[in-house]
Amino acid sequence: MTAVGGFKTRHLAIVGLGLMGGSLALALRGHAETITGVEMDAASRDYALRCGIVDEATDDLRAGLAQADTVILAAPVRGILDLLHNRLGAYVRSNALVMDIGSTKRDICDALGSLPVGVGAIGGHPMTGKEVSGIQAADGTLYQRRPFVLCTTRRTTPAARVRALSLVEALGAEAIEMEADRHDRIVAGISHLPYMLSASLVATIAREASHDEAFWQLAAGGFRDTSRLAASDIQMMGDILSTNTRAVATLLAMFRVRLAEMETMLIAGEHDKLLAMLYPVREARMQWAENYEQKRHGKSHDHSRPAAAGPHPRSGG
Repeated sequence: MTAVGGFKTRHLAIVGLGLMGGSLALALRGHAETITGVEMDAASRDYALRCGIVDEATDDLRAGLAQADTVILAAPVRGILDLLHNRLGAYVRSNALVMDIGSTKRDICDALGSLPVGVGAIGGHPMTGKEVSGIQAADGTLYQRRPFVLCTTRRTTPAARVRALSLVEALGAEAIEMEADRHDRIVAGISHLPYMLSASLVATIAREASHDEAFWQLAAGGFRDTSRLAASDIQMMGDILSTNTRAVATLLAMFRVRLAEMETMLIAGEHDKLLAMLYPVREARMQWAENYEQKRHGKSHDHSRPAAAGPHPRSGG
């Protein structure tokens, strides 16, 4: 990412002190004179104060935003929309930068674009996280070397864009700018569709296991890996699916076509044809995994490895 200048803010307000909000506070500690956390849960506020994650904590949105020149909305998607539609515009200062980190962008960017003139607002989505949630899991390195999508809104001034880019740079993340609709289609495929497939898998096995407990007794690593997303927070995923319905439904339909093709080959005994279809799929997954790991560890990718023409000695995972 091109350097855009060091991010500095006098007063940073983070609305939502969970894993993501707490990790943001830790990562931006050296870039803000004062960090205020706005959080309804008293235990999360107390923990954030006790551990020095924030300087101030309150459950009063008006008080928390009163002095802020940078506001980050780190609540669930529906919570962000509720804030934007009902209260935030009346409390945020003119010339402040407002950014969210919600998992879907079209509805949020539309709401950000309706903030008062004078407020600089941009949509954001860091592509990172953990299997555990809550302020206790906050990690100041969570965003490092991870993609951070930025989506412009009607309130994204040139100055707001530059500040947002410098904030992402301060996190050690990689800024990727794109339109909200494109973002939502992409994450529907790489995040929301996998959740639906994982949930469907567990629902299928749970039904079979009600007649034969050996399904659970024999389940091991493969089932664990492919079913992991089914354990995601239901409220969070409900928010995501209800604000990205069209894109998820489109990708589900495309998935059903591919699955039906495999089913047809399997039933027809066209095993060679099925394998021919699976080889490039395996290679695509392996290539992605290699790129992902090298980027994750800050290494450049070696493009010299030829595409596999058949079975590969390494597992695709």
